[in-house]
Amino acid sequence: MKKQIYNQVGLAILIIFASIINVKPVEAKPMVSAEQAILIDQESGIILYEKNADNPQLIASITKVMTAIIAIEHGNLKDKVKISQEAVLAEGSSIYLIENEWMSLEDLLYGLMLRSGNDAAIAIAEHIGGSVEGFVYLMNEKATWLGLEQSSFANPHGLDAEDHYSTSKDIARLMRYAMENAIFAEINQTKTYLSESRTYHWHNKNKLLTNYYQYTIGGKTGYTKAAGRTLVSVAEKDETQLIAVTINDPNDWFDHMRLYEWGFEQAKQLDLVTHAEMNDLDQPTFFESVFYYLKKMVGL
Repeated sequence: MKKQIYNQVGLAILIIFASIINVKPVEAKPMVSAEQAILIDQESGIILYEKNADNPQLIASITKVMTAIIAIEHGNLKDKVKISQEAVLAEGSSIYLIENEWMSLEDLLYGLMLRSGNDAAIAIAEHIGGSVEGFVYLMNEKATWLGLEQSSFANPHGLDAEDHYSTSKDIARLMRYAMENAIFAEINQTKTYLSESRTYHWHNKNKLLTNYYQYTIGGKTGYTKAAGRTLVSVAEKDETQLIAVTINDPNDWFDHMRLYEWGFEQAKQLDLVTHAEMNDLDQPTFFESVFYYLKKMVGL
């Protein structure tokens, strides 16, 4: 009820002030084809757009954002990891690891994030957690610590499992946290990578980064038949950094670009990113942030 009142009051005040201070009215929110979606400001956590963002469901390989940040925080990038049979036999996308070969944790992380290697995810989990089960424990501990209340992890790669789910809001919070880590951010924005143990380059599957949208600075793709297409991405324009997440979206590339173009225009008009003191992802909604902004303007 409180949020509804804030939204209504914020919108009314915004329209009034738009004519007074020569700010364009906020454009209608973009339509997206995703089952659920969210767009947030990286610096402040302000939610600019959301659609069914709190409904837990399968998330596929965007799971690997959690896998990567835990490995970076708990491991040494120069560690050599011995590849197990379980890793080699992992289903789905692969970087074609060979049983008993050795690969650096750094190379495995690039294979995980650029090529979405499920075999890399298993190898990383075994190395960092001592076992896949041990690593999954770390994943859920991290989720609790980050306040991801609608998330549960059952594996490090994101293949469908009964106790493996999240929401676009939780994934946005996770990505916001991960992007504060310089190593993660560097891996996340890499378009091609050559492993020490390979003679060919790995090319990033994120087409927003490699082809479609010039302001993209990272992201992670995902797909299973049950989950549909999932995507988390990060874009930066004019010192404003935004994070978009879509789940079960048949048109995710286009939807992310549309969300970003709309979101950057709102940030430009309302200067949302200057209010980093409003730092909780769950609060405020877009119109609550507008209400806050206008109160600051008139000194209330």
